[in-house]
Amino acid sequence: MIPLAIPNIGKLEGEYLKACIDENFVSSVGRFVTRFEDEVASISGTEHAAATGSGTQALHLALRALNVGPGDLVILPSFTFIGSANAISHCGAIPWLMDIEPKSWTLDPKCVAHALAKKTERQNGELIHTPSGRKVKAIMPVYTVGNIADMDAIGDIASKYGLKIVADAAAAIGAFYHGSPIGTIADLTAYSFNGNKTITSGGGGAVVGPNSALVKRVKHLSSTARVSQEYDHDEVGFNYRMTNLEAAVGCAQLQRLKEFIEAKRRIRIRYNKLADKLAWVQPFPQPCGRDGVSWFSGFVIKDARLPKVSEICSRLKDQKIEARGFWKPVHMQLPYSETPREVLDVTEGLWSHIITLPCSTSLTDDDQQRVIDVLEPMLTIDAF
Repeated sequence: MIPLAIPNIGKLEGEYLKACIDENFVSSVGRFVTRFEDEVASISGTEHAAATGSGTQALHLALRALNVGPGDLVILPSFTFIGSANAISHCGAIPWLMDIEPKSWTLDPKCVAHALAKKTERQNGELIHTPSGRKVKAIMPVYTVGNIADMDAIGDIASKYGLKIVADAAAAIGAFYHGSPIGTIADLTAYSFNGNKTITSGGGGAVVGPNSALVKRVKHLSSTARVSQEYDHDEVGFNYRMTNLEAAVGCAQLQRLKEFIEAKRRIRIRYNKLADKLAWVQPFPQPCGRDGVSWFSGFVIKDARLPKVSEICSRLKDQKIEARGFWKPVHMQLPYSETPREVLDVTEGLWSHIITLPCSTSLTDDDQQRVIDVLEPMLTIDAF
């Protein structure tokens, strides 16, 4: 079976894990945690990073550090993994769902600007969503498949309305925006290091940002808000720390980040060549000036005469090739069926037509060619 996206683990990960065991630091304290945070910060263009137990935890802590709380609204694209919305809900807040740009699959600033202009007003210094009476506190752009959102436009909107920005960069570590690392273009930026990401720590996440004091607050909240060895705690905190074992794997993976990103891009280019041959399929977007990291690759099936994505995936599975659809939008998920939303035409017209294809960083040219050879006849209208 050619898998969809699996970790690329080498000998160094084992050496670092053995060091944790030999040194007897296997929990949330150890030199690899500190090293991992320092290296993630450096890659992001920031001074500090706070490692966490997962990407969802990273988002939750980032929102809490920015004082997002019960009843608040957070602007979010509906086209995202449900973890983005769940992090908002964990704060007691509510997603305000908006559409995406077709050229990037990321939050559409025009949609955000229009919604804020039409449906909010200032009351006693707070930005209020007039239909619900709730405070609007933040914007959460999602860097879909490693594509960076239009952060210039989103930053202008946030500045105009006094909103904070928490970027869901789950799959975007190592990306650049107009030539600079992405860690400083939002108030806080959250990564995930789940097993299917470009690099993994087994699980885990991290938060970075340009304000070191704010990142340190995230770190404080992740460590039960403990202020002394005498078990003094100054607020309600969380046990959201990354373990030294996870960080050890992450450190080994970070040493190969550039190699992994280059592999992802080569994979995307080869799939795109097939898309160029077939007018009725479309490659994943790559917006100009936003140097993403091609976390996932695949196609959009544009022609109704072709098989549905589920059927293509089933046929590929019969040939021992794993492929899948992509995120079911948040507004179609039961927990968020009543959440506030704007018109979602792009999202609703896109999500069910996406197929993700094998893109592990260890995918060989021969295996990818086998995927292409099996897939191409399925995407040829003349064959039907």
